[in-house]
Amino acid sequence: MSKKNATINTVAKKVGIGIETIRYYQRIGLIEKPEKPLSGYRTYSEATINRLLFIQRAKELGFSLVEISTLLALGDGKCEETKELASHKLEIIKSKIHDLQAIANTLETLIKSCDFNSTQQECPIIIAILNNKAT
Repeated sequence: MSKKNATINTVAKKVGIGIETIRYYQRIGLIEKPEKPLSGYRTYSEATINRLLFIQRAKELGFSLVEISTLLALGDGKCEETKELASHKLEIIKSKIHDLQAIANTLETLIKSCDFNSTQQECPIIIAILNNKAT
C-alpha cells in the first residue's frame, strides 16, 4: 500500500477485518477515529494500518484486546514489562493446553467405553455426562 491514506473499506481488506471491527476499535480507543473532511470519506494513515496489523497479530498470539491496549501503551521501549505480560500469557496458554489435554484424554476413555458396551442400551458417554463423571 502506498503512503497515501486509505478509506475504511480499503483498510479493512488490507488488514483482513470487517469495517465494524475497525469502528469498534475506534470506540474502545485502540485506534483513533480520523476526521471527516467536509466533502469525502474519512481516510486512515499508514500508521493506523500498521497499528491494526499489530492488533491482529497480537490477537493471533492469544492476547485479549485489554492486553493489546496495554502492549500498545507500553510501546517498543518497555521490553521488561512486555516480557512480563507475554510470560503471563504463556502461562495461561500452557494451562489451557493442559486442561484441553485432560479433556481429550477423558473423551478418548469415554469413546473407548462405547466399544466395550455390549448391551448397547445405555450410552456410556451420555451416562458419564449425566452423572457428571466426564471430568
